[in-house]
Amino acid sequence: MIDAGLDVVTGAFGFTGRYIAGRLLGLGRRVRTLTGHPDRPNPFGPAVEVAPLNFDDPAGLVRSLRGADTLYNTYWVRFPYRGVTFDAAVTNSRRLIQAARDAGVRRVVHISITNPSPDSPFPYFRGKAQVEQAVIESGLSYAIVRPTVIFGLGDILFNNIAWMLRRFPAFVVPGNGSYRLQPVYVDDVARIAVDAGLKNENLIVEAAGPEAYAYKGLVSLMAESLGRRVRLIQAPPEVALFLAGVIGRLVHDVVLTRDEVYGLMAGLLVASGAPTGLTRFSVWIRENAHRVGLEYASELRRHYV
Repeated sequence: MIDAGLDVVTGAFGFTGRYIAGRLLGLGRRVRTLTGHPDRPNPFGPAVEVAPLNFDDPAGLVRSLRGADTLYNTYWVRFPYRGVTFDAAVTNSRRLIQAARDAGVRRVVHISITNPSPDSPFPYFRGKAQVEQAVIESGLSYAIVRPTVIFGLGDILFNNIAWMLRRFPAFVVPGNGSYRLQPVYVDDVARIAVDAGLKNENLIVEAAGPEAYAYKGLVSLMAESLGRRVRLIQAPPEVALFLAGVIGRLVHDVVLTRDEVYGLMAGLLVASGAPTGLTRFSVWIRENAHRVGLEYASELRRHYV
């Protein structure tokens, strides 16, 4: 146990933020969440204070951040929707960082992505790089955590791959499927983030699991773990996106984005350094096969509806 100082986590009722908040509570920290979904079920009860994440109210953000030692920022958007573009998400992030500075927050731990670049052809990765630069230029003590692609109960990507494997006899792989990805467990990301938050020096750290896979190999592993015999069909990326759009209309969601497909195919979801995660995806998927993909996980329902 450490002292009961206050930390603020954006989105503690969501996926990554929930695990970060849980680890902070386990250390004896007080936790406050900034959330755009105050009516969402609170898995922590009164242990986590709730305040609004309203980017149009900078003074309110400052009030909610005042007294906090560290801000753990998980805020981002997966795709543009209802006027919330990547540019808007960058602007919102800058407002949050400025509010942290005005509130006297000691340190910011920002959850980013592997291989961001201000020159990236992919708006998702380009926007992530712009927010990183805002964190670095803020004058605050900072840690930037760069996860590859995060898995765990409650994730969207791997859950929905499993959902499709359970329901269809074939699975479309964009391109040849030989491009690689390096999944990292959500609680490993939380551990890395909280460890970084307790330090003082400025740092950038990757969060990557101990196993890397060719995409088609990962899908095959998931199908085998689920006890499914599914044919993998290679198709041009635009065909895969079209078919994902068809499924999206059936489930009223955005199943896959162009940045996700082409970023994956470009190898951007593999870390450049040594693995920092401990949990093997191959072990996790076998142990949790009975729970993954039973229901479709909707991005729109989770964040917008």
